[in-house]
Amino acid sequence: MRDRLLAAEKVQAIDWRDDALYLLDQRALPFTETWLPYDSAAGVAEAIRTMVVRGAQAIGISAAYGLVLAARTRLAAGDDWRAALEADFALLARARPTAVNASWALNRLRERLQRLKETEDPLAVLEAEAAAIHLSDREANLTMAQLGTELIRKHQGNLQTVLTHGNAGALATGGVGTALGVIRAAYLEGMIERVYVDETRPWLQGSRLTAWELASDGVPVSLNVDGAAAHLMRTKGITWVIVGADRITANGDVASKIGTYQLAVAAMHHGVRFMVVAPSSSIDMSMPSGDDILLEERQGRELLELGGQRLTTTVEVVNPVFDVTPADLIDAIVTEKGIVERPDTAKLAQLMSRKHLH
Repeated sequence: MRDRLLAAEKVQAIDWRDDALYLLDQRALPFTETWLPYDSAAGVAEAIRTMVVRGAQAIGISAAYGLVLAARTRLAAGDDWRAALEADFALLARARPTAVNASWALNRLRERLQRLKETEDPLAVLEAEAAAIHLSDREANLTMAQLGTELIRKHQGNLQTVLTHGNAGALATGGVGTALGVIRAAYLEGMIERVYVDETRPWLQGSRLTAWELASDGVPVSLNVDGAAAHLMRTKGITWVIVGADRITANGDVASKIGTYQLAVAAMHHGVRFMVVAPSSSIDMSMPSGDDILLEERQGRELLELGGQRLTTTVEVVNPVFDVTPADLIDAIVTEKGIVERPDTAKLAQLMSRKHLH
């Protein structure tokens, strides 16, 4: 399966080359594929904030490369470059605060700097660590794809109809995707008949990105408005909802794209299994529950306008872009370390204690 998935890797969102970071502008997809170059931490932070790049793992990888760019600037300026670099750590970490992956990646770079030897080149060390984060996410995606497929086979081995929300695919990660990695693998194994994709307002990640990714792979896909999901569960024989995550707390609560929570409620009512696919870097054991997560809210213009065209009169807007799905609504969390079914604090602690997949 691994070789077949690697052969299916047709999309990437992040490219580090010639000492610069290139990001595929996801705001313009699927009709225009534009790569934007970045040579500063401030530029990368702005790219994250303005949704040039999005998706928890892709944000983390981009932040890591952004710190490499920052280190180059600080080292060239001389003085106390380590102290100056702390401002860049903070800038990148707060660009979009809900996902934990950026902080995780930046902390990994900080820890590597703390182990720096006098004979080592700081810039080369940081660049190697950022590249390792990028590569490890690709490998984690492949492992999760295999584990998620095995989970589907374990519970319901016949042909599946699944539903997904947001974009947890190649565009959101360093590899084939988390939720979409599982879906891609299960399709290659002949286990998926059709994928229903929520459009995912207001940025339309489902219609612009997920549907495009799946259709490009030849996966049978049907696009639907977000509000149709419960109806489809009732009428289309959907057996799994498969989504990604931006942060998973110690008790198994999951922060993900707004609308995920109501999908989980509808899935529970209809007897549809609910799978969350995310790397262990998305699990924040320092945060007890979803009540502690800072959930990003974005500007109202995203709901009042579409493509620059005004949709309604001037009204107050509530625009949360993430919600929290309680652990008791989740059937399984799939990570590269293993699978946790019916997640709780003890099970997640046991998972995170593993150094390798068991």
